[in-house]
Amino acid sequence: MTHIVVLGSGFAALTAVRCLRKRGVTAEITLISPRDSLHYLPSAIWIPSGLREVEELQIPLAPFLARHKVRFLQTAVTTLDAGARSVTTLDGQVISADHLIIATGARFLRKLPGIEHALIPCEGLAPAQAISERFHALEGGTIAIGMATNPNEPGAIRGGPMFEYLFILDTLLRRQMRRDRFKLMFFSPSDRPGQRLGEKAVDGILAEMKRRGIETHLGHKMVRIEPDKVVTEAGEIPADLILFQPGLTGLSWFEDTDLPLSPGKMILADAFCRVTGKPGVWVAGDAGSYPGPDWLAKQAHQADLQAQAIAANIAAIEKGLEPATPFLPELICIMDSLDSGRLVFRRGKINLVLPALKPLHWLKRLYEGHYLRAFR
Repeated sequence: MTHIVVLGSGFAALTAVRCLRKRGVTAEITLISPRDSLHYLPSAIWIPSGLREVEELQIPLAPFLARHKVRFLQTAVTTLDAGARSVTTLDGQVISADHLIIATGARFLRKLPGIEHALIPCEGLAPAQAISERFHALEGGTIAIGMATNPNEPGAIRGGPMFEYLFILDTLLRRQMRRDRFKLMFFSPSDRPGQRLGEKAVDGILAEMKRRGIETHLGHKMVRIEPDKVVTEAGEIPADLILFQPGLTGLSWFEDTDLPLSPGKMILADAFCRVTGKPGVWVAGDAGSYPGPDWLAKQAHQADLQAQAIAANIAAIEKGLEPATPFLPELICIMDSLDSGRLVFRRGKINLVLPALKPLHWLKRLYEGHYLRAFR
């Protein structure tokens, strides 16, 4: 029987499993991950408001894996031989496959001096909880929120959640009747942050910052972060709480393998999500570097679309056909502010941006329930 090994337990990995089974692939599937639960990070933005608790966003995977007849190994991968389609785990197992799907995600760059003084929201649920605790402990002061990218991989950025934290904390402070005791500052080396969302979206985001009285420090290279300030080439931003999202890069062990890597240390892939020059090896989600438009996003929705393409292509191979399904480049984002949401959609030449609307906040919450139903 064909053996498919999937690395990871996030959006791309689990969507690949679901879609393989939906397409009738009866192969043996082994999923390898150090974590036996799905962490639904898109909703972590609501932890400071109390709308969500950490425990609600940790979804145990045992029922899902049992339903889809998946063998689960809770361990980490330490190295990989792409030519042999095999991986070595932390406990010394060597596991080979006919198809190897790499859906491990990426990691955030930590090269900026003093980055340990900032909280990186999308590193997991623990930073989101820390943000909540430190935010509520403040009686006043400055909250500095910013983002940057990987200079060697401009698309390796996850900026949307930073705008959400910015607007959500502003809304929360207003509800608590203490907004006047705080200064909110948004910083970025880019003078127009969020350009992957489209120029109209950037205009709307900057206008919303101005409307809410949020100050900006844009277009200046970052030098370092200190416990109480962000230092750029243009000056210092005193801060009592710093949230910073650096650019993404590949996992450290990628560099010790025969995987082809991009300048930003992501795994090179084609439009079918095949790892370049490595038959039977696939990549989906943040771990990969893909062809596509310059706005191609690192987000859960895009990871799902790449995993769907992989499943379709493996199903074709199992039927003796050639892979023929490229992934769809598409960006869908509801940028939440706790009391409303702003929808951004991109596909091909279409770039739709809706104004902030209260129903879109509820739509985002409804989508969370719909998505997680498959795992509960």
